[in-house]
Amino acid sequence: MKILVINAGSSTLKFQFLNTENGDVIAKGNVERIGEGKSFLKYKTKTANETFNEKIDNHRDAMKAVIKAITDKNIGVIKSIDEIEAFGHRVVNAGDKFFDPVIVNKKILSQFKKNIDFSPLHMPGAIAGVEACLALAPNIPSVCVFDTGFHKTMPEYAFRYAIKEEYYKKYKVRKYGAHGTSHYFVARECARLMKEDESKLKIVTCHLGSGASLAAVNHGKCVDTSMGFTPLEGIIMNTRSGDLDPSVVEFLCNKTGKNVSEIVRELNKESGLYALNNGVADMRELENNYHDKNVKLALDMYAYRVKKYIGSYVAAMNGIDALVFTAGIGENTPILRKLITDDMDYFGIKVDNDKNYGAKRGENVEISAKDSKVKVFIIPTNEELVIAEKTEEMVNSKN
Repeated sequence: MKILVINAGSSTLKFQFLNTENGDVIAKGNVERIGEGKSFLKYKTKTANETFNEKIDNHRDAMKAVIKAITDKNIGVIKSIDEIEAFGHRVVNAGDKFFDPVIVNKKILSQFKKNIDFSPLHMPGAIAGVEACLALAPNIPSVCVFDTGFHKTMPEYAFRYAIKEEYYKKYKVRKYGAHGTSHYFVARECARLMKEDESKLKIVTCHLGSGASLAAVNHGKCVDTSMGFTPLEGIIMNTRSGDLDPSVVEFLCNKTGKNVSEIVRELNKESGLYALNNGVADMRELENNYHDKNVKLALDMYAYRVKKYIGSYVAAMNGIDALVFTAGIGENTPILRKLITDDMDYFGIKVDNDKNYGAKRGENVEISAKDSKVKVFIIPTNEELVIAEKTEEMVNSKN
């Protein structure tokens, strides 16, 4: 099935056009600066690599630009929009009624709009992307695949917070997690590489990118994950603080005169590695300056938080068979992988430094030492493929 996967943000729209029969990426690209002026479309196929500067005022214009490119007489990959069999949309979190993929209609879209508070930074863009597809191609099914979906198997004792039951029942305050499609993909790929059935393995997956989270995957099911009610909970990230005593928010409000929303915004946008390194959060730059004491402290803090989560998940699953690193930082930062896995031999985790530092980018690589009881892998994630597969399953189930 030919599926156009859409990942829409507030001012961006990333896309991949995939053939699920063979996993082939037919075309991909992104639209940037939607509604901001100087907007442009980057478009790439096996034979074309183009950038188009266009006036793109909204997500419908963005989708028109994408459709125009993939159907173009010279650089297109299909003759008409009718060759697109479905749209697959990435949605971060639409609340506790939406874990499984769903074919979107106006009623469901209205529910999304009521649930924007569950993901205020991501949902408006996702909704705009869905609306654009429904407007341009109402006869082509739009399927939403949720970042939270893989985490729906967490037991209640793992996803509940120790707060008033009213807040859980009335306002649905609980742990939801994120990056579910990534954790699902790399856990599945890890089992394939180990030539084992997922149902027999205990895996900790580390999705370390600009946003970052870990998951405990016990016998093919997620039993815990580090992100919580929002993506702010968990480990230190590029601009997010990660775990923090909630009283810090009240303390800072009282001291600075800022309101709660302002402080929470800072915790999301101006904290993490960004705060620890005077506005520098690019891991490539930090890796090159590990000799600097501030950079060293920041990376040591980052690695320590990840290490603690790995240890807690080993305890939660009563063991570990494999540890997986994925996403931009996890795949491409050997010094961080070393810092995380050093001194974990008690758990049976040992990494071969030559394999770690010599790993080729973009490839599945095992970096375990020969005497490591636990397999350690670098596995490039492929969230778009998962979204396409889930979209195909949903469409076929309705036919």
